[in-house]
Parts: sequence; structure tokens; C-alpha cells
Amino acid sequence: MPASEETLKKYLPTIGIECHVQLNSDTKLFAAVGNDAREAEPNTLISHICVGMPGALPVLNEGALRLAAKAAFALGTKPQKFSHFDRKHYFYPDLPKGYQITQYQNPIILGGKVDIVVDGQTKTINLTRAHLEEDAGKTTHPAGAAYSLVDLNRAGTPLLEIVSEPEIHSAAEAKAFARELYLLMKYAGVSDVDLYHGNMRFDVNISVSDKEAVYGKRSEVKNLNSFRSVEAAVEYEIERQIGLLEEGQEVIQETRGWDEASQKTTSQRGKEEAHDYRYFPDPDLPPIELSDEYINELSADIAELPNNLRRKFSTLGITDNVIEDILDRELIAWLVSKQIDEGDVESAKRLVFWLLQAEPEKDSDEEDGGKKAAVSVALILKLSQMTSDGKLNSNAAQKVFNSMYVTSKDPEVIAKEMNLLQLSDESAIEGIVTQVIADNPKAAEDVRNGEMKAIGFLVGQVMAKSKGQANPGLAQQIIKKQLGAE
Repeated sequence: MPASEETLKKYLPTIGIECHVQLNSDTKLFAAVGNDAREAEPNTLISHICVGMPGALPVLNEGALRLAAKAAFALGTKPQKFSHFDRKHYFYPDLPKGYQITQYQNPIILGGKVDIVVDGQTKTINLTRAHLEEDAGKTTHPAGAAYSLVDLNRAGTPLLEIVSEPEIHSAAEAKAFARELYLLMKYAGVSDVDLYHGNMRFDVNISVSDKEAVYGKRSEVKNLNSFRSVEAAVEYEIERQIGLLEEGQEVIQETRGWDEASQKTTSQRGKEEAHDYRYFPDPDLPPIELSDEYINELSADIAELPNNLRRKFSTLGITDNVIEDILDRELIAWLVSKQIDEGDVESAKRLVFWLLQAEPEKDSDEEDGGKKAAVSVALILKLSQMTSDGKLNSNAAQKVFNSMYVTSKDPEVIAKEMNLLQLSDESAIEGIVTQVIADNPKAAEDVRNGEMKAIGFLVGQVMAKSKGQANPGLAQQIIKKQLGAE
């Protein structure tokens, strides 16, 4: 039975989040093997290094190191000049070496922060660290089978593990932190943050306490891959732990899994402590030393980050919710930003309008991680220019955009196929206007007498006779000219 509001208020939840971000390098962290295992057959992206063959020596991927160092700037800090790798020992079937290469004593990133907004209030969540490490493989358990299968395609995949301070105190804050981290890594170009395929995963540590400044025993819910599951798992764990304490029971420190179907966490195993892993420096990998020149070069290579884009988009007079919708679609955000930078605010507003009216796309929290727009930047800009040039009215441009967003076809081709191109031939429109004036003498006389409301009626008649293809602005100009109302 859910705890009452009064009971919930007696306890302070404390939440820390560890986020594993798969770096989008071409190859693995220590082996020259492909890094994208999403469509690969099991155990096809492996080498002697991935499977832990005796004598296999790791070689650091400089591209992955560069991405991890870039992430520091997105997280509000700088990469450490000195870092090194350690061995973290544990036995599991998907870890053939018997240890994971990670960073423990000297990580690539120390500190940093993530700013979140919940209920209109901004809050800063500080970060403890972020470190480079290799992923393990994947164990699957076929339904009804008396065996498990191991796929080592992900073994050695480069990860950046980002660890927050325990400064999150609600499910809403946890969800906001996860989403903001997602946007930061995406816009920094560090990862493709594909949630569905596990390229960004969240481990959430939750405890509750009825004593100020005293932490309760925590449970860790592992491998959450959507913002909604982060929020739901935190809500469930807070209520579960408070329920145990209210009944006089003890919360056990353990690792738990999230069952999406039942919307519950389930016990998996006792939670290990750092000393259980027997960390020591990896003897096969030299320390990493970054020069000031290297760090400065990385700093100059960071694209616009979400908060900068929020400030820029706010100049368009759109709501915060609309801005977040734009940020969820990186291509559109880039285009809108580009138009603002070029001083073409009207085109920027037009792009926002198209985005909001288009057939809804799955957002970043859906199972497939968000469908990418197939349409190219050049085609969207061409459509915007066609609208500015008067070849399409706003309604027609919206229809073309909706079709183009799905088919990637040239907007001019779509407009012709759908018979949407505006008639901007002045002589052709003049003939239609002459006929409309002759058919509507009363409205024409009103316009001659200065009653300009009637001109809207005449423009409507021109649009009807031209089957919606006349340029309404040009039609209005010609009506005024013919009636001497300029």
C-alpha cells in the first residue's frame, strides 16, 4: 500500500546517479575492432584482446580519449592533465579477463556540474568524477532454456562513467538530471546516446533517512535506459524503503533490477564495496598526460551546448516547453540556431512552426532512442528559401515539410507533385484579379472608398479562382493597383 503524504514527508530521499556513456569512436577502447555492435551478429566484433587471450596487450584508442576529454567541457570543467588506468577485479562470464580496465585513483575528469530545472527552479547537481573504462560483454538468458549465452561484442567498448554527488532529492530531479546529461553528451558530440541499444545507461543509488545529514542504507538500481524508468524506479524505491522502515524492518544495501512490466525493482545481489574489487594500476598501460595545448584545442572544438541554445531560442518568443521540444531534435535545433546567427529570425520562427506542426516524431525517451530526421539540411534550407521567395504559402510549406521530413525528397518536387506551388506570374494574376473585380462590384467599390476590410474578401476570391496557387501578397498589391487604392 503506498505511503501517505504525511509519512513521505518524514523522510529525505538522497539519490546519486552513475551514468555510463558509450563514446562514439570508430573502434574499441583498447582494440582495433568496430565499436558499433547494434546490428552485429553475436561474437563477430571481437579480437584476442576482447576475449582476454594470454599475452594480449591493450593499446589506448586516442579517439576515445579525445571524446572523454571533450566531455569535461560539456560538464563545466576541464580534463585532468594526468590520469591512468587501473584493473578492477571481479568474476563474471561476460568478463573473460577476470578484470575490467577502468580509472580509479586518477580519472580523466574530476568535478563538474549539471544544471537542471524542476518546477521552474534551477538547481546545480555537482559531479564527483567521470572516468574512462571498457565495457563488459552481455549475458542473455533464453526463455525456458537451462543455459545462458555470452556475447562479447560489447567487451572493450569505450565508456565514460559520470558519477554525481548525492545531491538529488526527488524522482523529478533524477529524471531531469538524466535528460540534461543526455543532451550535454549529444550536443558535445561525445556519444550518439542511443538509449534503446544501451549506449547510455543509468545506475541509480537511492536511500531514505528521517535524520537530517544522515544517509540511510542505499540500494542501487542498475541499467536503466530511459528517463521515465529512472523516475519510476526512484519513486518505487523511495516508497519501498520508507515502507520497510515504517514497519520496523531494515533496508538492505544491495543491487536491484528494474522490471518495466511490473514497474517494480527486484533484488539481484549484495552491493560490493570498492575494496572488494582489489584495484591496482594496470601495468600494461602507461599514464595519460595531456598538454595545455591539447586541452585548449579541445576547448575550442566544443559546439554550442543546450543552455546556450536555450538562451538563443528564447529570443524567438517561444515557450520553455517548445524550446525543449526543439532540443530533442538536434537537426532542427542546429538549423534554427543557424538561421538566428545569420539574422534571419523569420526563417528561424518558420522552422520552429514546421517542427511543431509536423507529424510527431518519437522523442529522445522512446524505446528506439528517437527516430532521426532523414531529410538533409540543404533541403530544409531550400524549402525555407522557397517560402521566403513566395513560391509557397505557409500552409503549403507545412505540407511539403511534413512530406519531406518522412521521404527526404526535394521540396520543389514535392510541391509540384502536390500542386502547391504559388502562382507568382504577375500577368496571370492580373487576369484573375480583373475577373474577380468584375464579379464583385460591391466589394470593389468598398475598396475604392477606402474600406480596406473588403480587400480580404477579394483576395480570398482570387485564391479560390486560382485553386489556392496565387501569391496572396502579390494578389493584394494588384487589387490595390487596379482599384486605385494604393
